[in-house]
Amino acid sequence: MTSLRILTLSALALAVAASAGAASAGLPWKGYLGAGGPDTVAMLPPAPPPGSPEAETDRAIFRATRTLKGGPRWDLAVTDLSQTHIVSDLSCAVGVDLRTGKLPALRRLLLTMAPDVSRAVSKPKALYGRPRPYLVDPGPICADRTVALARSPDYPSGHATWGWSVGLVMAELAPDRASAILARSKAFGESRMVCGVHNASSVAAGRTNAEVLVAALHGSPAFRADLQAARSELADAIRTGRPASGCEAEAAAMATPLP
Repeated sequence: MTSLRILTLSALALAVAASAGAASAGLPWKGYLGAGGPDTVAMLPPAPPPGSPEAETDRAIFRATRTLKGGPRWDLAVTDLSQTHIVSDLSCAVGVDLRTGKLPALRRLLLTMAPDVSRAVSKPKALYGRPRPYLVDPGPICADRTVALARSPDYPSGHATWGWSVGLVMAELAPDRASAILARSKAFGESRMVCGVHNASSVAAGRTNAEVLVAALHGSPAFRADLQAARSELADAIRTGRPASGCEAEAAAMATPLP
């Protein structure tokens, strides 16, 4: 099995666990932190209650972003549907095609932290049980309206947590490209708002969630060692890899103003 195939399958396991709001027991490894990871419920603001000004703002943003259907930003949101795409989606930001390279150290780092991300998402999702925006207001979404999606709570966004976690890590690995990496990672999470499957406040909470988690990960000696190995590996890939393609279209889509 190729390195890319292993990364895809394992990230898919994360996607299933996070989207279902399931505990990380659904993944066959324990991560860097195990049960000692941060209590993200204590760090996140509560989900906006129905009828609150914050919730009404979320509803207005959902309605406004339905007008993006059929445009380039909507198409980018479709591209971002799968959490397995986050590394390849950072190709333009990093400057090289990350779809074809064999990056075993980076793969090991991201796969090992996947259960930590899942745990950071599962507890607040279960606590707040907030319905997704398309279940509150009518409007098109860019994802299939599955039972599993409807049953997975909105707050915080698992996609945004994963995308921002990976972005923060990748920005450390290639600090000279940090601004572009973080901009694309932020857009990855915002694609969930464009798609209509997460509220804006849930996407923002996903970023906060990721920041808490990545800070905690730095307390793990194993994480720091794997980070260093991935840094050297990515530097080699940047130096010798094939240039990324399709970057002008991606940049144009990301430039679309959002509410």
